[in-house]
Amino acid sequence: MLKDWNSPIYREGFRACAPSLFGMGAWGMVVGVAMIKAGLSLPQALGMTLLVFAGSAQLAALPLIVANAPIWVIFATALIVNLRFLIMSALIAPRFAHLPWLRRTLLGFLTGDLTVALFMQRFPTMWQTPAEERDQVLYLHGLVVPNWIVWQVGSILGILAGSQVPTHWGLGFAGTLAILCILLPLMRNRPGFIGVVVAGAVAVAAHDLPYKLGLLLAVLIGMAVSMWIEEHMELAAAPEASAPVTSEQEKRDE
Repeated sequence: MLKDWNSPIYREGFRACAPSLFGMGAWGMVVGVAMIKAGLSLPQALGMTLLVFAGSAQLAALPLIVANAPIWVIFATALIVNLRFLIMSALIAPRFAHLPWLRRTLLGFLTGDLTVALFMQRFPTMWQTPAEERDQVLYLHGLVVPNWIVWQVGSILGILAGSQVPTHWGLGFAGTLAILCILLPLMRNRPGFIGVVVAGAVAVAAHDLPYKLGLLLAVLIGMAVSMWIEEHMELAAAPEASAPVTSEQEKRDE
C-alpha cells in the first residue's frame, strides 16, 4: 500500500485524514497507557495493540482481562462494542467486493470510524468505471495507512511511557476532537445534520446500556433517520425537476 504514495489520489486521501492524525495518535497513547496500568506485560500490550487495533474494544476488554473473566466473555464483549463496524463495512463493502479476499480482509482490518466517514464524504456513490474504481481503492489506502501508523506509534509510546503520562494531560479529549473534525463537515446538509442530532440524543439517552450498546443503537437510528429524510427530499425534488421538461414538451406539441 505504501508503494502507492506517488499517486495523486493516494496523497489526497492522506491530506484528508491529516487533520485528525494528532487526535488519533493521542487516543492511541491513552489506550497504550491503559493497557500497562491494567497490568499487561510489555509483550502482551504490544501484541494487543498490533493485533486488535480497536481502542474502544481494548478498553472494554481490559477490566475483564484483569478480573480473569472467561475468554468467551472477553471476546463477546469486544464483538458487541465493535458491532458498529458491521454497519460501516456494509456502506463501503460493495466498492471492494471484486478484490481478492486477503486484500479485502486487510482493508477491513485497517479501516476505522474516521476513515469510513472521510471515504463516504469523498465518494458517496458506487464507482462506475475502472478508473473510478482505482481511485476509490487508492483513496482508501491513503486514509487507512497513515491512520494505522499514527495509531500504532501513539499506542506504543503509551505502552513504553506507562504510568509516566499524567491523567491531567487530557489526551483522551484529543481523540474526541479528532472525531469532531470529521463529523462537522458531514453535517452540512439537512439529512446529515438531523441524523447526527438524533444519533447524539439517542447515545445520551441510552448511555447506561451495557457493553456500549447505546452507541450501536444511536448509529442505527441516526442512519435510519438520515436516510429516510434524504429519500423523502429526493422524492419531493423529483416533480420539480420534471416540471420544466413537461413544459417544454407541451410547447413542442403546440
